[in-house]
Amino acid sequence: MTAPFAFDLLATDGRARRGTITTPHGVVRTPAFMPVGTQGTVKAMFMDDVRATGADVVLGNTYHLMLRPTAERVAKLGGLHRFANWPHTILTDSGGFQVMSLAQIRKLTEQGVTFQSHIDGSKHEMSPERSIEIQGLLGSDIQMQLDECLRLPASRAEIDRAMRLSLRWAARSRQKFEAMGGPGLGQGLYGIVQGGDDADLRATSARELSAMPFEGYSVGGLAVGEPQAVMLAMLDIVCPLLPEAKPRYLMGVGTPDDIVESVARGIDQFDCVMPTRAGRHGLAYTRFGKINLKNARHADDPRPLDESSDCPALRDYSRAYLHHLVRTGEALGAMLLTWANVAYYQSLMLGIRDAIEARRYADFVAETKAGWARGDLAPIG
Repeated sequence: MTAPFAFDLLATDGRARRGTITTPHGVVRTPAFMPVGTQGTVKAMFMDDVRATGADVVLGNTYHLMLRPTAERVAKLGGLHRFANWPHTILTDSGGFQVMSLAQIRKLTEQGVTFQSHIDGSKHEMSPERSIEIQGLLGSDIQMQLDECLRLPASRAEIDRAMRLSLRWAARSRQKFEAMGGPGLGQGLYGIVQGGDDADLRATSARELSAMPFEGYSVGGLAVGEPQAVMLAMLDIVCPLLPEAKPRYLMGVGTPDDIVESVARGIDQFDCVMPTRAGRHGLAYTRFGKINLKNARHADDPRPLDESSDCPALRDYSRAYLHHLVRTGEALGAMLLTWANVAYYQSLMLGIRDAIEARRYADFVAETKAGWARGDLAPIG
């Protein structure tokens, strides 16, 4: 039997937490940002470079991988770790968000969702049990229950209905996870708190999920268009209701500012396509804030994005060259800026962890935000 999934809380500073998650494929240092590897790849990056930035875990997408190359094919080829050449921890989402947002035609029932692929129109079914089966075939270390994620704004009646359906699906997901032997394999299954922007429904969801034996708990249905203040208010309600001894994951978040504010409220894990997507569109995230390499003012700038960085993409290429790559549509531009962004996000997480350990998290946040606000617009030369 593999050693059980474990979360160890190592330090706190206010509600900010530093810890480790132990899985069959390694230790994840928390708070952690998980680069999104939707289809078994972090777009425009080699997996070795992803690891070199400091990432302990990447995310894979159940919906996309079930459609192609199919979970069954990945399983025959040795599982997602071997398939993607990532021998470290992998978290897979349930596929529910993509079913709701990408499928051409879908029908939701108590049993699950039937939908047509956005790729070729083929018909598929996704139930709580099927989602867990797919994630088991992929061999992910951390798996997610199937839930219904509503886009906000929505009526209270709709939010309540979706939240209670997600609770019922949570129980079914757990039953299937245990039947497939997930706990014995050292894997973890997370429940997902829903409830939209309604404080009472969020609290109900958090309390009822906490009574179920999940290895971790996620907060879903945020970062879907609501203001940051609403997201943070929901975290203020939810986090104190979740088990102290289990990891907490805020799904689909987000900007560096979202991350530092959410850590302050007790969140341990994050994922978002933002750093990779922004990199493919000419935008760099740095300790000086965002730098848009499309702007003409970078055309003659010989400075790198950050000369003090350990990452070659941030340190070794001039802004003028990056601007040239972006303006000419060269693939290397997307590669370098994606690498730079993932590296910055990981350096931010390292700074967060160190600050919590030193019990100076509030000072770290203030210093970090001051750096973003100050920017790096010094004259050239």
